[in-house]
Amino acid sequence: METTTKPANFRNYNEGELIPRVRENYKKMRTNQTVDYVQRMRKKYLTFNKPMHIWDAMEKLNVFVDLSDPDMNLPNLHHLIQTAEGARADGRPDWMQLVGLIHDLGKCMFLWGEDEDGTSMNEQWGLVGDIFLVGCRFPETLVYPEFNELNPDMQDPRYNTELGMYSKGYGLDNALKAWGHDEYLFQVLSNHKENKIPKEGMIMVRYHSFYPWHTGGSYMDIMADEEKPYLDWVRDFNQYDLYTKRPETYTLDEVKDYYMPIIEKYLGKGPVYW
Repeated sequence: METTTKPANFRNYNEGELIPRVRENYKKMRTNQTVDYVQRMRKKYLTFNKPMHIWDAMEKLNVFVDLSDPDMNLPNLHHLIQTAEGARADGRPDWMQLVGLIHDLGKCMFLWGEDEDGTSMNEQWGLVGDIFLVGCRFPETLVYPEFNELNPDMQDPRYNTELGMYSKGYGLDNALKAWGHDEYLFQVLSNHKENKIPKEGMIMVRYHSFYPWHTGGSYMDIMADEEKPYLDWVRDFNQYDLYTKRPETYTLDEVKDYYMPIIEKYLGKGPVYW
């Protein structure tokens, strides 16, 4: 499979039948994702008290369609397998294939999420979509930048400057990211004692939706020097996350014999605590 070709029709946020729902999701996301909101969601959802095996989590995404994705209208499970299979076809390391398989599993937050938090099946603005930093000015590199000023933090002098509540070199790892499936899964896996995924893979999980940074070039002053390698890692993963999307569907049984040993190698045989 050729995965490095970049078709022009991906990430088109202005044309297509899915655009009205995509715009609405981003409008709500940009309006509601404040510093206070992110802090509350971290406290509410990072409890690590819900045991569920990685394979079971993937099965749950067979009913979940990402409302922020202008490219696919299939349940998220198929995207996970497509991403993993793209990395596999290119002979990438088994841990990177695993990251492809699980990178969106944070979306299973919808199982215990709530409409008011934007973390449910119906309200996904706290669950999916390109992430950004809260606590500083929203850059023009965000999807639909016309929604930036709807956020109340953009009227708050503590948060509406380029650096906001941060300083140069503060570190992306230390900064507050918009709440969503990336940060949620990263924290869940970081809490998992049997996790042996390399740091590169964990960074791919944490930042794969951070498009204004890894594609738009924003937040470079906030990024710490030791985080500079992150860009290459995430951009490398992005070719599989984005450019493997296609209409084919799968069942988990088709790939279980290949991927289950890799899951057990890096995450153990038991459940992960969500």
